[in-house]
Amino acid sequence: METIVPAPDALVGRRFDVAVAKMTGESRSKAGHLIDSGQVRLLHRSCDRSTTLLAGDMVEFALKTETVEPEPLAEDMSIVYEDDDVVVVDKPVGVAAHASVGWTGPTVLGSLLQRGVHITSYGAAGRQGIVSRLDVGTSGLMLVCKSELAYKEMRRQFSEHEVIKTYHAVAQGNLRQDKATIEAPIGRDRVSDFRFTVTPSGKPAVTHWDVLERFGEATLASINLETGRTHQIRVHFSSIGHPLVGDHMYGANPKLAEELGLDRQWLHAMELEFRHPRTRVWTRVRSHYPVDLEHALDLLRRRAAEREP
Repeated sequence: METIVPAPDALVGRRFDVAVAKMTGESRSKAGHLIDSGQVRLLHRSCDRSTTLLAGDMVEFALKTETVEPEPLAEDMSIVYEDDDVVVVDKPVGVAAHASVGWTGPTVLGSLLQRGVHITSYGAAGRQGIVSRLDVGTSGLMLVCKSELAYKEMRRQFSEHEVIKTYHAVAQGNLRQDKATIEAPIGRDRVSDFRFTVTPSGKPAVTHWDVLERFGEATLASINLETGRTHQIRVHFSSIGHPLVGDHMYGANPKLAEELGLDRQWLHAMELEFRHPRTRVWTRVRSHYPVDLEHALDLLRRRAAEREP
């Protein structure tokens, strides 16, 4: 739809991109894009971003309607617990916690809203109701708040480490101890800022693990976190020479992952325990291994059995 308006007196003498930004309420950068693409122009004379707006100029707007593709629905994301205050989903791999710049896939929040699940408005825009997240490449249990009461209380429980989060992971190699703790600070990698690393300048991070099953070439472990740093489990196990199987970002053997049919790290949020925000009843929710992780375990068991004398 095209609209032609006279140059506002208050903007006469200003740069055209500045004037367009004021007239549309957009940023100067976006106004410049509108001018460059011909969606905003001056009648009867040529113009660019730096053109000075004159008295008597007529500004023509021919703004294109931007079509926004609807977010895809995570159809295979199951709800394992729900009441009036919280909902716990079993997040599949390939689903983000919430929308972010550059992400075009499904999200936990978007899929819940599309299904008609009420989510509290508390929280940052686009992240409302979310008090704890899982990486896109990590599957398992994730809690989202439906009520204001739940958001405030569960945020407190997560921040004070009262929630017990149990993960299962398969680490490359044979862990020497049956039970141990990794305590090492984690911060962003200086070379690749999308990666994290153990560094003295990082934030404190504590990871406890217990061996569940040994395969020789890899070890299945149950993991509990005292802290919730980004990529904490992946970084900590890589730091002791046992990256998670399939985790190429942190040094895993790609050949082993290929042989096991894995295209992501073997890591699953298996169990979530928390005090219900309203009833105060201790609540425990448990997941099960998704097909790709179960298949990889079966192959590891078979390979271990074949190596036995």
